Amino acid sequence: MTTTTATTATATASAPAHPTAPPEAGRPRRGVRAGGAVCVGLGALLLPALTDAYTVSLASTALVLAVLALSTQLLVGVAGLPSFGQAAYFGVGAYTAALLADAGLTAGPVQLAAAAFVGAVTAAATAPLVLRTRATAFLMVTFAVQSLAATTAAQWSTVTGGDEGIHTPPVTVWPGTAPLTGPGYVYWYTLGCFTLLAGAVAVLMRSRLTLILRGCADHEARMAALGHHVSVELAAGYTAAGALAGAGGALLVAVNRYVSPADLGFEIAAVTLLAAAIGAGTMTGAVAGAIAVVTARDLLGGATGGHAPALLGVLFLAVAYGRPLARHRRWWS
Repeated sequence: MTTTTATTATATASAPAHPTAPPEAGRPRRGVRAGGAVCVGLGALLLPALTDAYTVSLASTALVLAVLALSTQLLVGVAGLPSFGQAAYFGVGAYTAALLADAGLTAGPVQLAAAAFVGAVTAAATAPLVLRTRATAFLMVTFAVQSLAATTAAQWSTVTGGDEGIHTPPVTVWPGTAPLTGPGYVYWYTLGCFTLLAGAVAVLMRSRLTLILRGCADHEARMAALGHHVSVELAAGYTAAGALAGAGGALLVAVNRYVSPADLGFEIAAVTLLAAAIGAGTMTGAVAGAIAVVTARDLLGGATGGHAPALLGVLFLAVAYGRPLARHRRWWS
């Protein structure tokens, strides 16, 4: 009996803990992904040469919404905090960039950095109030933040221009350079800024902060018991999301050369949360969700004679009913 037990233990110790596939098994899949990424990148870069100016302008709008969707996904998909409030920091960043442009500072990188900074500061200032709540209460408090920001923008007419908004001159790549007036040039500038911001998000997603945010989403009390300062770490994530939303606001001004209280409105908050929901917790999915929203709202909505609200409603229903069905399919498989 002792010999049998020793033999079994020796065999178990010598066997691999988990069956692993050969190293070559994952290479074709990685190759397909790399090839797909290269094709998407080339298509995005060559888009102005492949289509008309209207579609190029819609692509610029989709990139702006994609930045805002990434900001929302950092809270929804990573930290487990459903938020309407990113539209507020988006608007703060947009007004920051517009005021700088109106004062003669049209350099896009300067506007982008200033908008991200002001968005981060505003998010950090509101984080203690917002992060006192969770789940549905958190959603409602962030909705209040968005509503107050939109109301302030509408009423503070001496700074924001009120309902008339602020018209801005074209953005420039750097002080002293020619303004970007053509749709293609504006698109390439927006694409470059989006790539830079997406790279920053990719670095953030591999950081310790993201691991902590995911842990808080799974079991916040356990993270606190392990010695983590949950409130501080959630506030750091919330501030990072605010900075990203503020940068998206600067890109909005670069694309539209205009900002108004409507850009902080509930519609922006709702479609951004929809894009994050389409993304199913991933950053790539949030970008795809933003493209789907702009396609349904602007491209197909205009082609169908102004039925954009109906198309967005269908998209909302598809996400609401499709996600439970997807979970059931995973359970049966």
